[in-house]
Amino acid sequence: MINRIVVVGSGVMGRGIAYVGAIGGYKVTIVDINGSALENAKQEIDSIFEKGLARGKISANQAEQAHSNLNYESDLAKAAENADLIIEAVPEKAAIKKQVFETIEEYAPAHCYFATNTSTMSPTEIASFGKRPEKTIAMHFFNPVHKMTLVEIVRGLETSDETVETIKQVAVNMGKETVVINEFPGFVTSRISALVGNEAFYMLQEGLGTAEEIDKAIKLGLNYPMGPFELVDLVGLDTRLNNLNYLYDKLGEKYRPAPLLEQYVKAGRLGRKSGKGVYDYTHGEELITK
Repeated sequence: MINRIVVVGSGVMGRGIAYVGAIGGYKVTIVDINGSALENAKQEIDSIFEKGLARGKISANQAEQAHSNLNYESDLAKAAENADLIIEAVPEKAAIKKQVFETIEEYAPAHCYFATNTSTMSPTEIASFGKRPEKTIAMHFFNPVHKMTLVEIVRGLETSDETVETIKQVAVNMGKETVVINEFPGFVTSRISALVGNEAFYMLQEGLGTAEEIDKAIKLGLNYPMGPFELVDLVGLDTRLNNLNYLYDKLGEKYRPAPLLEQYVKAGRLGRKSGKGVYDYTHGEELITK
């Protein structure tokens, strides 16, 4: 039975996963070696609680209980010792994930399940960084985690049926819908999203239209809730580029990153988190950056 969840990484995804885990009734410890990142995560989670209360999404009792379920820790080894499930939510870099999984393999109890919040990478490969492939799986959450309904559950080569069912139930308890799929680079959603987002950058660099016009066309013409540029600014242009490079390596030419996307990342235009991406957020506005 899952009671205690450890979330590794306090970035946008990690803090969102920690929040829905706590709301779902789990004891959640969010881990990051960066103290200021942990403090930022705490402030952001507190803000989500406040907005949820103000909008009637959660009750005062739910918020109080969930607050009491949350802990913040900088020592991964210490946090892993009492975990029933560890969800890794660090950047999409194999070397970083390997370091995390080697540590949790050493310190987590034998019954503990391992999940990776990867959007493109192989859970089979990630499982090889530890020694319990039957208990390792991918839980692909979507940003913003507290608003997005889906968790894409991806089984690796040796993931057991028991692990799949256990992780499905965890996701349901977090208030999520699930799909269970077999491993293939990019899964379902990331392959489609990467193609749409990358094609939008090709359109922009070709001068087909402004970012605002392309976003509006996609939202109103295809009924997308967000335009591709609004989405990439939220997710992070560097994250999108990492995903595209991975898919390009695994699946070929159709995922080659648009040169304009690479140029934006080189310029430090990473999206909302840096204040400027495709749009400019430096003055609290969403203006197209010329």
